[in-house]
Amino acid sequence: MQVGKPDWWDSAEEFLLQDSILAPIVAKYANESLVGKGDVFSTLARSIVGQQISVIAADSIWGRLVSMVGEITPKNVVKFTPEQLASCGLTKSKSSYLHGIASDSENFLSPVWNDLTDSQVHNHLTSFRGIGPWTSEMIMIFALLRPDVFSIGDIGLIKGVKLLVPEAITKEDVLKVSERWAPYRTAASWYLWRMLDPVPVEY
Repeated sequence: MQVGKPDWWDSAEEFLLQDSILAPIVAKYANESLVGKGDVFSTLARSIVGQQISVIAADSIWGRLVSMVGEITPKNVVKFTPEQLASCGLTKSKSSYLHGIASDSENFLSPVWNDLTDSQVHNHLTSFRGIGPWTSEMIMIFALLRPDVFSIGDIGLIKGVKLLVPEAITKEDVLKVSERWAPYRTAASWYLWRMLDPVPVEY
């Protein structure tokens, strides 16, 4: 599993610099990139924490979780009950999801990820309780570094596209705009997030 800058990033940057919509943003952040940590479980945990809440709120809860659990590994998470995990600010359902997947981590982490297509990865991840399309897509972007992922369930990406293309009104419109960035929609997503946030988004 890759860590650091994806091996396809330079090609993605070159491709997106030719795009009239994204080129100015790509040029502005030319010295930055998505950084993979190569840790599927930690990215899963961070994504569960971040489901349907603000980045600021998620960062606060994540900090409390790390303070209590230490390194976010399945082995460390299962040392605590779902109720103890919830005391960090997680909802009851989120703490249950995180504890449940940590308890079943052998199955969760069993695939040889590089042997699977994006669709196969998505099907495996979403077979676990608590993982929907958005969480699956965050794992594919930030842990597996798949190059062509665009999460239509992400509020930030929708906002970013609408700022750049005001006539993109519906989700279908936003998806259609994103197609111009294939096969590097992961990089396009990162630049859209970077445009909106003072620091790079991480999961």
